[in-house]
Amino acid sequence: MLEVRNLVFSYPDQESPWNFHFTVEPGQCIAIHGASGSGKSTLMNLLAGFLEPQSGDILWQDESLRQQAPWQRPFTSVFQEHNLFEHLNVETNIGLGIHPGLKLTPENQQAIEQGLDSVGLEGFGKRLPGDLSGGQRQRVALLRALLRKKPILLLDEPLTGLDSEARDLLRQLLLDEKARGTLIVLASHDKEDRQLLADSVHRL
Repeated sequence: MLEVRNLVFSYPDQESPWNFHFTVEPGQCIAIHGASGSGKSTLMNLLAGFLEPQSGDILWQDESLRQQAPWQRPFTSVFQEHNLFEHLNVETNIGLGIHPGLKLTPENQQAIEQGLDSVGLEGFGKRLPGDLSGGQRQRVALLRALLRKKPILLLDEPLTGLDSEARDLLRQLLLDEKARGTLIVLASHDKEDRQLLADSVHRL
């Protein structure tokens, strides 16, 4: 279980701090819902370890993650900006998510090829991100996250701006991932995304 326990954070010029508190079980999705500026992206950065809270704790399987560096935590993140390396081709971008030194096994290579096929990008492995549409780039970013096989996915507006075909495809990928036991924390303005993917909603 993931437990966010009275996690308090505020920026220097902020009048009142945020306080985040919720629990989620493996195989479930919690949607983080609130207006712009309500703290959704801040919460994601706190969970990932990119921001340090003033107080509170983050527990995974009853163990605190507060002292763990971002790369040690059981999360993988997908943001709206994709975060792809523009000078590296698609398969290399995905491979770096699996192993930062690109020491990939034949099984890893096969998983990348099969994964690209599953998201409708068969034959796109040698293309650069600049040659892809926004929806195609987001498929690559999500596939990279899934192939890391971390137990928790942090998704910050991952489907915003995509066409209906790409959105439906990625929604199904996420539903399949939930069925495999992955826990998902989803920040989304989209009501339909929340209705289709989320088991619970945390309102900010």
